[in-house]
Amino acid sequence: MNRNVADGLNFVSKLTVNRAWNASRVVFSYIYSRLTGNPKIVGLPISISFEPTTSCNLRCPECPSGLRSFSRPTGMLQERLFKEIIDELEDTLMYLLFYFQGEPFLHTKFLDMVQYASEKNIYTATSTNAHYLTDDVARKTVESGLDRLIVSIDGTTQETYQSYRVGGKLDKVIEGTKNIIKWKKALKSRTPHVVFQFLVVKPNEHQIEEVKALAKRLEVDEVGLKTAQIYEYEHGSKLIPTIDKYSRYRKKADGTYAIKSKLLNHCWKMWHSCVITWDGKVVPCCFDKDAHHEMGQLQETSFTELWNSPTYNSFRKALVKSRSKIEMCRNCTEGTKVWA
Repeated sequence: MNRNVADGLNFVSKLTVNRAWNASRVVFSYIYSRLTGNPKIVGLPISISFEPTTSCNLRCPECPSGLRSFSRPTGMLQERLFKEIIDELEDTLMYLLFYFQGEPFLHTKFLDMVQYASEKNIYTATSTNAHYLTDDVARKTVESGLDRLIVSIDGTTQETYQSYRVGGKLDKVIEGTKNIIKWKKALKSRTPHVVFQFLVVKPNEHQIEEVKALAKRLEVDEVGLKTAQIYEYEHGSKLIPTIDKYSRYRKKADGTYAIKSKLLNHCWKMWHSCVITWDGKVVPCCFDKDAHHEMGQLQETSFTELWNSPTYNSFRKALVKSRSKIEMCRNCTEGTKVWA
C-alpha cells in the first residue's frame, strides 16, 4: 500500500460518530459565518496545537525560539494541564499537533503525553529538528503511538544545512531518522509516518532533488517542500528563493516585495483549530508567535467555555469584518507546502 494512503487511512480510522458529528457542526458554522458575515460557532475544534516548550537547541534566523526574541516567558508544558484538556476534548478532537515553538523532545514528559493522547485514539503529530532521537528515544517514540513525525531537514550538506539551522548538525538529523526507521521495522509498526520537511530558501533551493534522493535512501515516507515565512520581506531577503513556486512573495515593479496571496476576510482556522501555549494560553493561530491575541487562560476556565467566549467570538467577528486590520494576519499565506 502507498505510504501516504496508509497514513490517510490511519487518520480516518480515528473517526468516531461523535467526532464526525462535531466536525459536521464545525463545517456548518464556518459556512454559515462566511455566507452571513455573522460569526457563529457550533461544536469544538477538530485540531489543536499544543506547545510542549519554547526552548530550542538551534538558532534559526526566522524563528522566535531560535532568535531568543520572545516577549513571553519560556517554559515547559505541565503534564497535568495537558491531560485535563485532552480529557475534556477526547470525544471531539481528531488531530493533535505537539508543536508551536521550540523543540518538543526537550520536554522530559513529551512522549508520555503523546502516549496519553494516542491511547484515546487521537491522531498525534510533532515537528522536530531530530537532534535528540537517540536509539532509546527513537524506540520510545515508536512505542508511544505517535502517528506522524515531521523532521526538519533544510539541506543535504552540513554547509547548506547550517546556513539556516544555525548550530545544528546534519549527521545528527540523519542518525535520528535512521533510528526511527530501524525501530519501526524492529517493532513492526506502521507509525510514525516520517516526513522530511524541507524549508525552501535561496541557500538550499539547489538541493531539492538531493533531499528527495536522501529520503528515498533512508526509507523516509514523504518529503514536504515548505515555503518560508519571512518577517522583514518588503525590501527583499537573502532567504527568498529564486524559484517562484517556492516563494510566498512576489517582486513588484518598484523593487519591493509583496505577499502573493490575497488576504480574504475569512479564515477556516478560527473555526476548526487553535493553539495552546506551554503555560495554558489559548491563541487563535500559529502566526501569533508571541501570544499577543490571547483568548483566555485554561488555568482559569474550561476549554469549552473559552472556545465559546465573547472574547473569542469578538475576534472572529473582527476577522470576518476586516482581516487586514489584524496584525498577525498581514503576513499570512495559505498553501505553504508543495508536497513532493
